[in-house]
Amino acid sequence: MARSHLTLAALATSAVPDLDIAGTRSYSYDLHGDFESALLTSRDGTELIIRVPASQDAETEQSADLIALQALTAGVRARLPFDVPDYVGQTPIGGTRAVLYTFLPGSKVALENVQPGDGLAASIGRAVAAVHSLPTSFATGAGLPALSASDCLAATKTLIASANGTGLVPAALAKRWKEAVDDDDLWRFQPTVINGALTIDSFIVREESVVGVIGWSALRVGDPARDLHWVLGMNADAAESAIEAYSVARGAASDPNLLFRATLYAELELARWLMHGRQLHDQVIVDDAVSMLDSLVERVHEDDVDPLAPHTGPIMAVDDVEALLDATPVSRDPDDASRGLPPVAEERPPSNDEFDDRDD
Repeated sequence: MARSHLTLAALATSAVPDLDIAGTRSYSYDLHGDFESALLTSRDGTELIIRVPASQDAETEQSADLIALQALTAGVRARLPFDVPDYVGQTPIGGTRAVLYTFLPGSKVALENVQPGDGLAASIGRAVAAVHSLPTSFATGAGLPALSASDCLAATKTLIASANGTGLVPAALAKRWKEAVDDDDLWRFQPTVINGALTIDSFIVREESVVGVIGWSALRVGDPARDLHWVLGMNADAAESAIEAYSVARGAASDPNLLFRATLYAELELARWLMHGRQLHDQVIVDDAVSMLDSLVERVHEDDVDPLAPHTGPIMAVDDVEALLDATPVSRDPDDASRGLPPVAEERPPSNDEFDDRDD
């Protein structure tokens, strides 16, 4: 049975004994049942949010998010053009813990509602660029994962090999992906700090500007293209505005092969969905993934645009990537197709013990 917002408010006073709560109501940053949450208003007008994970996956995500928030010191945050939640306190409850954060006021926007131009699309591009411009030393110094370009390539090869090993990936895609990972030029890039788990739900928006980013559980050093493949799911003009703003903000640090790898990662979401179904022994998910892989073969052969790599054949146009991402179920739960897949094995967030050790 879900806890009421009054129960959660009581937990908040346990987490922060001197907290004087003037009001509370049920609230959630997400709509997927990952957390039981409440929005609290203190006597001095400060707004806080308390969250209790509703599953082991959510608890693991919360632990990794707390490590990331610790790593994002005041000096690091000062480099960002948006706010990041602050950790306020925690208290044990029912074998897990309730965690209290500062609340970031604003709204969410649906991916399809992001309009092109120098409004929200450009603001998203600049926000992602700001993350990628952070010094990698802060992440490595905090003990966050740090993947080299060769590590990212190896992880991608492992995913492709696992998917191909099922015998369910069309030969044309297996060949296309192999040629992409065999193209050395595609994988010559400078790893950056990445959020690692960005979706449109990560952004808190006010007046067509990104004012906050939530969800830092996969913060690490890695391939910046991993933070951008979902942007291609916007309508074509909005995606172009976001990528252009990103490139301008990154300047000389911008990677000419970024969009190629981002498109590859978008395609490989179907491979991840296939492997997810296999791991769950869920034939419905497997059949769905196979159907979408077949559609992907048709899509990439119908487009005669730019090559993904010198010998892979055409890359999907942004319109087609948009259609692909719209059609791709990305849920951990087969009954809920609106959540992101968990990170692949070599990119999973730290365990609960890792965060607990940092608190000691």
